[in-house]
Parts: sequence; structure tokens; C-alpha cells
Amino acid sequence: MLQEGCAAPLFTLPDQNGEMRSLADYRGQRVILYFYPKDMTAGCTKQACAFAELYPQFREKGAVVLGVSRDSVASHKKFEEKYGLPFTLLSDPELEVIKAYGVWQEKTNYGKTTMGVVRTTYLIDENGVIVRAFGKVKAADNPGQMLDALGEG
Repeated sequence: MLQEGCAAPLFTLPDQNGEMRSLADYRGQRVILYFYPKDMTAGCTKQACAFAELYPQFREKGAVVLGVSRDSVASHKKFEEKYGLPFTLLSDPELEVIKAYGVWQEKTNYGKTTMGVVRTTYLIDENGVIVRAFGKVKAADNPGQMLDALGEG
């Protein structure tokens, strides 16, 4: 996981519509960059829907929300449409950004150890600096936690 105070690694990934999006596109805005394991799973759906519910408040505070997972563009599109998600989902099947942000880690589930995305959320300021980093977040609580973090900044 990356530390607060360091520059957020730049990236370009396709969104749920297949359009290329770069972190640099959001310079001048605060960015909530959240990494999650998989579209359509219980925890990830709770997290995405809670971000969607609070999205107007994030926008009022001048922030955008970007979700990143290994899922395909097509999977992200289905996820967006099924739950009416108003924010951008980025596809990183090659794990380039996931690894750059330090969220590809060893995980243990039911005694089995595998590599996977650890649910992590970063708040990046208008200048591209990570100002808050939250690792191993609780899916349902994370969006409210990020709204609070925006209020602190």
C-alpha cells in the first residue's frame, strides 16, 4: 500500500465504456480511487452502491470517484447498468495499476492463501498527492469514511 504524502502513480486505463481515462485528466479535482476485488460480488456491490448513494455529496465537495478492479470493460458495463452506478469504473486486467498502488497482496480465505486485490481506497488531492490511504477497508463503511475524509481536507 502506498503512503500518505507520496505522489499518486499516473495511469491510463479503459473505463466501462471502453474510453481511455488517465489520472492526469482529473488534475485540479480531488479523486477517491478505490480498488475492489470483483464486480457483482456481495461486498463489492455494497461498496459500489454506497458510493453511488453518496455520489452527489462527493461531487458537492469537488471530488470524483474512480473504482478499479481486474474485471473486463464488459463486466464493468454490466455492473454499472445493473446498479445505476454514476461514477467511472476502470478495467485493469494486466494488474499494472493494481500493483503500482500496492493492493495486489497475499490474502487468506478459509485457510487458503492466494494473491488478490485487497480492498483499498486512496484520497488524492488536486495536485496528485495521496493525502489519505485506507487499507483493508470494510465495503459498506468505506464510502462514508471517504466522505468524512473529504470534510477533513
